[in-house]
Amino acid sequence: MADSVAVDRYWFLTWTTYGTWLPGDDRGFVGEAPDESGRIFNHNVIGTPPAPPNQPLREAAERTLKNRPVVLSSDQAAAVLDQLRETIQFRGWKLIAVAIMHTHLHAIVGVPGDPDPEKILGDLKAWCTRKLNSRWGKQARGTWWTTSGSCRKLPDGRAVETVLHYIRRQPNPHVVWTVEDGEFGP
Repeated sequence: MADSVAVDRYWFLTWTTYGTWLPGDDRGFVGEAPDESGRIFNHNVIGTPPAPPNQPLREAAERTLKNRPVVLSSDQAAAVLDQLRETIQFRGWKLIAVAIMHTHLHAIVGVPGDPDPEKILGDLKAWCTRKLNSRWGKQARGTWWTTSGSCRKLPDGRAVETVLHYIRRQPNPHVVWTVEDGEFGP
């Protein structure tokens, strides 16, 4: 079914496991954050740099954690990949590529029409949560993932190819899968 999908939009989706990449992180982060003047700036737009490290923001985020950070095992990553493929096929979308690491994942998803990307992201995270809960039980406070994630529209084929290259070259993945190559390991 998904192979015959007429794709109108491609989305580069990224989300992290709970507590592993907080606002203010030293690696930078994608989301809304104050700039030098204190004005809120959205760093979740193609072409914008990540928000810079912000130690007070990170420390505040650490204090609000409800449970320990979640780090995926290889078996959990494999279950997430299976669930992503199943959900995307059921929804009539097209999975182009996915890389699942210990603390986050990246995926390129093609969709017909122009659905809300937060809905796409939410559906994928919800079904992956159900799969993980069914095999490993619920996390303390019930969450495997951070709230929301990054949804970046890929404007053209060149952008899709650039992100596909990025996904294939992820350091230390549990698994990488592309529509062209199938599954391959680190």
